[in-house]
Amino acid sequence: MAEREYPAGKQTAIAELAQDFSNANATVLTEYRGLTVAELRELRRSLGEGTHYRVAKNTLAKRAASEAGVSGLDELFVGPTAITFIEGDPVEAAKSLRNFAKTHEALVIKGGYMEGKALSVEEITKLADLESREVLLAKLAGAMKATAQKTASVLAAPASQVARLGAALQDKKAASGE
Repeated sequence: MAEREYPAGKQTAIAELAQDFSNANATVLTEYRGLTVAELRELRRSLGEGTHYRVAKNTLAKRAASEAGVSGLDELFVGPTAITFIEGDPVEAAKSLRNFAKTHEALVIKGGYMEGKALSVEEITKLADLESREVLLAKLAGAMKATAQKTASVLAAPASQVARLGAALQDKKAASGE
């Protein structure tokens, strides 16, 4: 079957979407039917930096995903579709989408794509339940600092004991008159 030829404007849109898919660490597809322009603006703001939300025609988005090497999303490109392109922390973006969907029932998370794998709605929910990258790094740093302090005290203990033993021997030697 021959590939469909698109007019120049649609080819540009496909190229831009393909670039967005390629640049993103993760993507989440949503249905936005029933959201107002003001609510879409609020959603875009809630996603923060490094993430953008783009409404796209399904046929163009499907073609762009294919060109970017993103597979497993074809069945999600039905109905009004908007794509969240996440270049920052996928956990934070997933949390923002989940929280917005809780207060705005019109936003429906369809699925997504991350690290070469299509994600189900359940997997995106699990991602949203994770702690942010910054929190995990802070916990790791705290654990490493505590471990380093314990190691230093364990290593310092024998040295101080040797020093006390040496001082006691010196005192004993002095007391015995040697």
